[in-house]
Amino acid sequence: MVGIVTLMSSCRDEETYAEQLEQERDAINDFISAKNIKVISETEFAANNYTTDVSKNEFVYFGNNGVYMQIVRKGSGEKLGVGETATVLCRYNEYNLLANTDTVQTSNNVLYYQAVVDKMTVTNTSGTFSGYFDANSSVMYTTYGKNGSGTAVPSGWLVPLPYINLGRPASETDEIAKVNLIVPSAQGQSNATTSVYPCYYELTYQRGR
Repeated sequence: MVGIVTLMSSCRDEETYAEQLEQERDAINDFISAKNIKVISETEFAANNYTTDVSKNEFVYFGNNGVYMQIVRKGSGEKLGVGETATVLCRYNEYNLLANTDTVQTSNNVLYYQAVVDKMTVTNTSGTFSGYFDANSSVMYTTYGKNGSGTAVPSGWLVPLPYINLGRPASETDEIAKVNLIVPSAQGQSNATTSVYPCYYELTYQRGR
């Protein structure tokens, strides 16, 4: 059911962390294979002007954090500059890759949350991005924030920010940025980190007022 975190079975508590990480890697690899994803390196990504070819279902793999990213749209506007802080609005779907990968685990795209867009404040400090959710406007915070992560934005959600533009559509031709992400537990929300499972995200970003 959307908006409710799937509880992992108690048998996982008896597994070692290494075994859980191995299951996570297997789940990611199975998802990549099932979805016919073409993984490209960061070198290829740079050579392609920091774009991914959606027609080839390309995702770039970031070796330093284990995140896979596909840029569907770079968006209109400008990138978040060094030393700049901005409000960023996100719509998202989240899928648990250790559960049913075709079932949405949480989302703010459903009718119940139509009036709620996840609002976060993001800062670019010398190329390092940090962010926190507005507790009064965030399905992610409502679902996971009270489990220990507070208002902190999952690190995986910040990975696209050096490569996408943040703008507000001013005409019919303007588009907001959209990415797809495979996020390992260490870069994910608090429940994913605690229970060691990877998530797949469909995410849009735009600059708030």
